[in-house]
Amino acid sequence: MSKTTEHLKEAFAGESQANRKYLAFAAKADQEGYPQIARLFRAAAEAETIHAHNHLRALKAIRSTKENLQEAIAGETHEFKNMYPQMIADAQAEGDEEAERSFRFANEVEKVHAQLYEKALRTMEERKLVDIYICPVCGYTVEETVPDNCPVCNAKGSTFRKID
Repeated sequence: MSKTTEHLKEAFAGESQANRKYLAFAAKADQEGYPQIARLFRAAAEAETIHAHNHLRALKAIRSTKENLQEAIAGETHEFKNMYPQMIADAQAEGDEEAERSFRFANEVEKVHAQLYEKALRTMEERKLVDIYICPVCGYTVEETVPDNCPVCNAKGSTFRKID
């Protein structure tokens, strides 16, 4: 792998993390009554997304939708089969209940994501639009109908957000 490719991957990861972090910072600033600072964090987050997408394009990492679905399936499957189980075990061993819960929620939801991507891959030629909702607590993702309570974290279904 060339140095430039390594740099692009590192930059993509850094910009992606900055985006998520700044959105969390914006939510906190809103919560604390600083709307202008929240707006600044959201603007910077959007700029970081632009940077990340530019790096991804330079890596030639955005391919056909079919190939992108296959990559997403592989990534989600790796997370729930290999990555999160070890993280859960380590958090349990260290007695970090908050981290363990965070990893467990993510692990369960990654399984659902893999299933949804597999379904999308099988049915992609149908081009059918269905509503998609996510749980704001754990990220559980569901198509068409919101459950009364989230099967992962038990949040009320009425709190789920519709994704456009």
